[in-house]
Amino acid sequence: MEKENALINILIIIILLTICMACFYIVFTVTQNEEYIQMVNSIRKYTEEMKEASVETSAEVTELIEIEEKSITISVIGDIMCHNTQYNDAYNYQTGEYDFSYVFEDIKEYIQNSDLAVGNLETTFAGSAVGYSSYPTFNTPDALSSNLKELGLDVLSTANNHSLDMGYNGVVRTIEILNEAGISNVGTYSSYEDSEEILIKEINDFKIAFLAYSYGTNEIPIPKGKEYCINLINDEKIISDTKKAKEENVDLIISIIHWGYEYNTRPSNEQKRLMNLMFENGIDLIFGSHPHVLQEMEKYNIKHEDGEEKQGFVIFSLGNFMSGQVMEFTRQSVILNLVIKKDVNGRIIIDNIDYVPIYMYDRGVKKRYKLLDIEKEIEKYESGDTAIGASMYNILRKELDHIYNILPRD
Repeated sequence: MEKENALINILIIIILLTICMACFYIVFTVTQNEEYIQMVNSIRKYTEEMKEASVETSAEVTELIEIEEKSITISVIGDIMCHNTQYNDAYNYQTGEYDFSYVFEDIKEYIQNSDLAVGNLETTFAGSAVGYSSYPTFNTPDALSSNLKELGLDVLSTANNHSLDMGYNGVVRTIEILNEAGISNVGTYSSYEDSEEILIKEINDFKIAFLAYSYGTNEIPIPKGKEYCINLINDEKIISDTKKAKEENVDLIISIIHWGYEYNTRPSNEQKRLMNLMFENGIDLIFGSHPHVLQEMEKYNIKHEDGEEKQGFVIFSLGNFMSGQVMEFTRQSVILNLVIKKDVNGRIIIDNIDYVPIYMYDRGVKKRYKLLDIEKEIEKYESGDTAIGASMYNILRKELDHIYNILPRD
């Protein structure tokens, strides 16, 4: 009996121990699971925080990259002239209106795709009442202004030797017509107050100042009391205007200057002296006009008196963009394309310089004038498209070789 009781007691103890162990295991397992869950939640929370931090960091990096990569593309064209053969050709006898848009059809994409397009307007819009005319005193139908806007022109210099061809009233009306077309002008003014203002454009986070000057007015006298109506080349004037532009905290200062000798493919000593003057005083880009033929271009590293180093660029002459001239090399030109960048410190970098060679083609029939992309037309001809003919092909080859000689590509 005692043995049986002892066995029963042992069994009871074993059962109790088993139950205790089971309870302990259950409690231990639950506790471990809670800790595990807490650990998982902690990891999950940390991961989410890291993701958010990563997104913020990535946004900051992206923003810095965007600042570093801010850029602007600038297209520059040469002299815009309009001889009687051109405006007569643009006249529609059925409607009694003028339209020059066909002249630009083949090359307009190179200008329209730029952020900023500038050139030199070497004619006036004095109105039909005074009569349209060409050399030696130019007056062109107003329609050209709207066609130039459609082409993509944003800023035109109106300071050149033909600015006063139709007198002071011609200066004023030319400005009015350009304003109506939506094109800004620089270099001529209809009031003293306007002449004291620096033309500034803000494009792609670039603040750009424009200056323009001419060597003269073909000896046409400037009206007394209205000396403000045109900027003539003058060292003190250039220095003063540049200082005024820099006070506006601009990123770029562009000078469009009418200088040099007609039909001379090399810049004069005076052009080079003025170039140095402009660079030394803070002008960044210099676009030359007047010779009616191409002249060389160059990028410079400039060190100012305060020790600051900057890049500068000059093209001494872009030749004729639109013209009825027929002298050697006056029908060829380029559409100059510049890519300007600004780094995180606001430093300006001339990142790329290139051009599209163009030629003013005279077909001799109605709508006779057309600007051609020389390289494209040569390529088309050599691929079997003989629309321009062998004679024009040979002319374009010669013109292109001359352009490459004046403006070598790297």
